[in-house]
Amino acid sequence: MRILIKIKDLAGDFAENKDVAKDLRITKIMPTLADGKEVVLDFSGVSGTTQSFIHALISEPIRQFRDVALEKMHHKNCSDVVKEVIKTVYEYMQESLDSENYEE
Repeated sequence: MRILIKIKDLAGDFAENKDVAKDLRITKIMPTLADGKEVVLDFSGVSGTTQSFIHALISEPIRQFRDVALEKMHHKNCSDVVKEVIKTVYEYMQESLDSENYEE
């Protein structure tokens, strides 16, 4: 079981509204991951995004669910620009989690 979230329908062709990202995170992504289901973020038609949008969208699920989020949260139909922003946020989150683990 999985849910498909079409980013363009909610955030437009340039995804930058952090309030939209936060709402998606709280109402869709977190409950779906908590139920052990997959989340597919479809970026069809999205030409670009901000790092703050992606961070607001995926950082808390990664922090809370860790490997489950990395395994069950997927991105598709990303432009090269969107891929690069997502990659940057994932790398930042990995470094953040690694430093948390090191401090424990």
